[in-house]
Amino acid sequence: MIFSCLSDVGRVRKNNEDYCKGEVININEEAVGIFALADGMGGHNKGEVASEMAVENIIECIKSSILNSSSIKIDYIDDIIKQAYNNVNSIIYNKSNEDDSYFGMGTTLVVAIIYKDDIWIANVGDSRVYIMKEDKIKQVTIDHSIVEEFVRAKIITEEEAKTHPRRNQITRAIGTDPIVIVDIFKEKFAKNNKLLLCSDGLSGFVDDDKILDILKSDEDINILSQRLINTANKSCGKDNITVILIQNN
Repeated sequence: MIFSCLSDVGRVRKNNEDYCKGEVININEEAVGIFALADGMGGHNKGEVASEMAVENIIECIKSSILNSSSIKIDYIDDIIKQAYNNVNSIIYNKSNEDDSYFGMGTTLVVAIIYKDDIWIANVGDSRVYIMKEDKIKQVTIDHSIVEEFVRAKIITEEEAKTHPRRNQITRAIGTDPIVIVDIFKEKFAKNNKLLLCSDGLSGFVDDDKILDILKSDEDINILSQRLINTANKSCGKDNITVILIQNN
């Protein structure tokens, strides 16, 4: 697998509260990719603290659990993910409550673990994961947001959700409560498939069809990542924009 991690402050914000990272480790000569992206919140620059803590700690938790095994135990990956999310949630929640200057901080968090042709995807918040297969794109994750609940209840349409005044309000986050519930999905990852993790600085301002048009290109994934960010900045640029793009080669 090849991947690119790229983050941009955007055209309006002074600070970048997004954070992302990817690592590929080897178990018995088999590659395992671990990728994480977070979009922090909390004000007074603490969103950037929460997002970095979330990404760095979740990768370390997952990596440690996997490296402690002599082989990849596929049946236990869901449990590894849930435990890692709970550990990271506790770290940020405790930090927030121990220090008044960090009170109220939290973050979204999406994670992808890739092993052979399987992907395990987890999310809390409204950062997203898309997968492109055979020139078609699918949103894998479900946003934990007010507008997503409105859409599912048929109170508003998907088109109305894009400009709804409460579109930035999330219903679930890392670090804001003592317990967190994480959604986990599984996908197949065939040759030439692409996986995209992104913050709402991209998904909130660039529609899926435009994202697909970019991902369909045969250009280097570093160039594709930059094109995604440039497109979001041209469209609006009001938010930080972060992408992790992975291709199965």
